[in-house]
Amino acid sequence: MMKLKIGIFDSGIGGFTILNSLLKTRSDVEVFYLADTKRIPFGNKNFKEIRFIAKEICTFFDDKNLDALLIACNTTNACALDILETTLGIPCFELINSVSEIVSKQIIGVLATQTTVRSSYYKKALSSKKFNLKVFQQECPEFVSEIEKEKLNIKKLNYLSDLYLKPLLDNNIEELILGCSHYPLIYDFLRKKLDSNIKIIDPSEALTKKFNESFSITKIDRYESLSYENVKFFVTSKKDEFFKKVKIWLEINKEIRLVNLRSNV
Repeated sequence: MMKLKIGIFDSGIGGFTILNSLLKTRSDVEVFYLADTKRIPFGNKNFKEIRFIAKEICTFFDDKNLDALLIACNTTNACALDILETTLGIPCFELINSVSEIVSKQIIGVLATQTTVRSSYYKKALSSKKFNLKVFQQECPEFVSEIEKEKLNIKKLNYLSDLYLKPLLDNNIEELILGCSHYPLIYDFLRKKLDSNIKIIDPSEALTKKFNESFSITKIDRYESLSYENVKFFVTSKKDEFFKKVKIWLEINKEIRLVNLRSNV
């Protein structure tokens, strides 16, 4: 059986949420996972820098003959979707518009990086799909670097979660969008902080759903144990560190390949 060639990219381990969501439903894919670890976090870079990085990411994927790209980074999604789509000329599946189609309540909270929040991309996408929505966004500048640490600092995460959630809870949100692919990695942690009637939305599931609709399979199976056999990992720095993170989060030993995306933004 021919496998679909899929690219996934993120600044780090955030894309694991999308990778797992994809592998839960598909065994007919070969995945090239690129983590731009040299420039993490993306969320505090400006619009121009993100667009520059997006061009370089296209150069990396250019010769991989991809069937589709899954954009696992909300910040790049918000600032440079047009670059990825026009340069690569393949279907690009993204988080923000995918998730705006599954929102069902009226008062929505969004946790995201500074650059994503300031782009207002979530606000625009949600409002274009539904009238009279109230959207409250919250910048979470320290989440990504905390989640990327080899060992989670529970005390610090506790403090940050309370800090970032408070303004949203004060506005009586009914649904919470995890607007950065790293955040679902601490889903259980955030869940405990919220009333059970507040639904948490993980955009990776919405993205995978859209991908599966476009590249249809006759029957969607749910795979209990995920196989990473057809996944290749590439990083732009800190190869050994990433190897450890793959082992911790995905519970596998995989070769990590080091690549150079040319310039040094």
